[in-house]
Amino acid sequence: MLARYLMIFAVIFAVSACSTTEDTSAVDGQTSAEREGITEGPLSEIYDTQNQGPAAGTQADLVTNVGDRIFFGYDRYDVSDEARMTLDNQANWLTQHAGLNVTIEGHADERGTREYNLALGERRANAVKNYLVALGIDPRRISTVSYGKERPAVPGANESAWAQNRRGVMKVD
Repeated sequence: MLARYLMIFAVIFAVSACSTTEDTSAVDGQTSAEREGITEGPLSEIYDTQNQGPAAGTQADLVTNVGDRIFFGYDRYDVSDEARMTLDNQANWLTQHAGLNVTIEGHADERGTREYNLALGERRANAVKNYLVALGIDPRRISTVSYGKERPAVPGANESAWAQNRRGVMKVD
């Protein structure tokens, strides 16, 4: 009887020693797929496992390396000096990624009527587009849309929230 139990234990031990499991743990901040340099699959479109950063020409690349948004003053749609620096960087990024098209979203804070804010958002989106076109970006690569006050980035009814909602955002198509 003891021999039978030892034989069963030996078989179980041998089988378990031969089994493998996929290593999904992170070592030094890398998963096993990243350590092996796997660059295919759905995540490879947004994350470059070779360089440990966003894949070039993606929305994540734009956000991380350039910035995807600028901000406007209250009831304004003119491009500020600070916004020009971001837009200059966006124009350079668009030049490097000549095959990409983008959409500029115009947004407003919650104050004012829906119709007024849609018109203001449109003026903001067009101001961004016009600035990029003046820097040499083909206008056919840039579309605009206004969301007015319908898509706030930050909820709240205070100046801090409003300032972050008065924006123009570049989205990679």
